[in-house]
Amino acid sequence: MPPRHETFLRSLQVLPERIQNPDAFPFTIPAIRTLRSLELDPRITFFLGENGSGKSTLIEAIAMAEGFNPEGGSKGFSFSTRQSESGLWRCIRLVRGARRPTTGFFLRAESFFNVATEIERLDAEPGPGPPILPSYGGVSLHERSHGEAFLALVENRFGPEGLYILDEPEAALSPARQLVLLRHIHLLIQDGSQFLIATHSPILLAFPGALLYQLSESGIEKIDYEETEHYRLTREFLLRRDLFFRELFADDESS
Repeated sequence: MPPRHETFLRSLQVLPERIQNPDAFPFTIPAIRTLRSLELDPRITFFLGENGSGKSTLIEAIAMAEGFNPEGGSKGFSFSTRQSESGLWRCIRLVRGARRPTTGFFLRAESFFNVATEIERLDAEPGPGPPILPSYGGVSLHERSHGEAFLALVENRFGPEGLYILDEPEAALSPARQLVLLRHIHLLIQDGSQFLIATHSPILLAFPGALLYQLSESGIEKIDYEETEHYRLTREFLLRRDLFFRELFADDESS
């Protein structure tokens, strides 16, 4: 078996000849327009940036180029609730390593409800295979809170040697549950898994040794954790929240 430090996805490359209209979305996003190639960490790569910076668009394109359903789920999921994906995935090529993942999952917080519904629909249909709900903890994901459902997914469905692409997983999780997620990520990485994550969470971004890419009006670039706005703003707010409130509420106090 290849050594586990070898990666599933080494990098991505943009293929300019496949771009039909460089002046249309998603190439109107600066970080996407200037992207040519991007190295990926064999363990964990984070994408961060302001709302609208393109991180979800980019991670969706990687997932689709890898064969995942744009709304999320395993590679076998082919349902479509509402088509909203960009065509970026057709314009990139994934450079793969010697290893191949034995499992994988694409999670996007905004459409996880649709994935849970699809799991129930598949199990309700007669077929030769066993039910799939036990692989997700045996209890309907709709009967759990959003955060509980997501952790049930990670604890039961995610396994060793997997490729996991997550879009804003913190949306469903309290800070304490984000720490639980970090623990699961650590164990799965030790078992040969690779993660690609788009996030706003300063807790998740702190994962030791992670590769961080910041998407902004200037493009996309590597950044150290302590240099991210997520870290600096959170730290400053916690240390000087009274000052923040005085500035934020200044107009109210003067009226």
